[in-house]
Amino acid sequence: MDLRLPPNDGGRVLRVVDMHTGGEPLRVVLSGYPEVPGDTLLAKRRHVRDRLDRLRTALMLEPRGHRDMYGALLVPSELPEADLAVLFMHNDGYSTMCGHAVVALGRLAVDYGLVKREPRAPETPVNIHCPCGLVRAFVQYSESDGKTGAVRFHSVPAFAFATDVSVTVEGFGEVVVDISYGGAFYAFVGAKTFGLDVMRSKTRDLVDAATEVTKAVKSQVKLHHPTSEDLAFLYGTILTDDNDAYSSEPTANVCVFAEAQVDRSPTGSGVTARIALQYHKGLIGLNQTRTFQSGATGSLFTGKAIQETTCGDFKAVVVEVAGRAFYTGVSHFVQEKDDELTDGFLLK
Repeated sequence: MDLRLPPNDGGRVLRVVDMHTGGEPLRVVLSGYPEVPGDTLLAKRRHVRDRLDRLRTALMLEPRGHRDMYGALLVPSELPEADLAVLFMHNDGYSTMCGHAVVALGRLAVDYGLVKREPRAPETPVNIHCPCGLVRAFVQYSESDGKTGAVRFHSVPAFAFATDVSVTVEGFGEVVVDISYGGAFYAFVGAKTFGLDVMRSKTRDLVDAATEVTKAVKSQVKLHHPTSEDLAFLYGTILTDDNDAYSSEPTANVCVFAEAQVDRSPTGSGVTARIALQYHKGLIGLNQTRTFQSGATGSLFTGKAIQETTCGDFKAVVVEVAGRAFYTGVSHFVQEKDDELTDGFLLK
């Protein structure tokens, strides 16, 4: 059977590669998007948010996607050292960092020839310009068969923004949270605060608790970032198992972000922020590797603080996160002009 697209009414056709990292999907747009203007990546992010959001909803939401779909749009970078730049998208808008996507994009960049240098073993470096800054990835590569494997990346400076912050959470009263930055800001709180367990409780209960925490922090805590106000927003809440002291045993968490979207992976930027928080509290040292487990799927990332640095007035660390990504398909999506659902929808 010929699987070419049938004739359509001239609607837009988008070509994508679908992947997953630790169970968390990533839809990478390779072609079909309009050119995105802007002198900087953050300016491009503002443009797609304000002018091209119909394409995000068409790709992320039903009927082409689903509530928990995640996307990446490849765009040119203004940084000469970058191999590629990316705009991240989800069910509610555009994020500034995504670790599971960086792991997937590192592999895709080598496989699709997007790197400025020839691949080399045992690892090929890939510089990925994210809205939060330049992230350096390292992709396992075999010269004998050209296959790629696991990916690790070095984060932008990550820091604890505030600890032991008391907020009033609807349905739960006063709750104490920590807020940390790993390319995006997250609130952290132990699941047992709500009588829950990140590995055993129903996902719906975890989502409800995390969503209320996010609402509370957004309304009661003003965030700021030293380099750009575009980065100064709370991305989500991560519920943890409270096992923050260094151990060789895995520690688990569940991240709920955007519009109650559940990360199936351990959350790369969340791991980054959590390690920065643990380091700030003296619970982990440099180059002590921890394993992080997704409460949603059981999938694993590893992470460690590898270098002290600063971000404005904040003491910060560079964090290395490692995981594996896999391909799930290559697709063409059509926006036919007479399709009343062409812009996508999100079931409430």
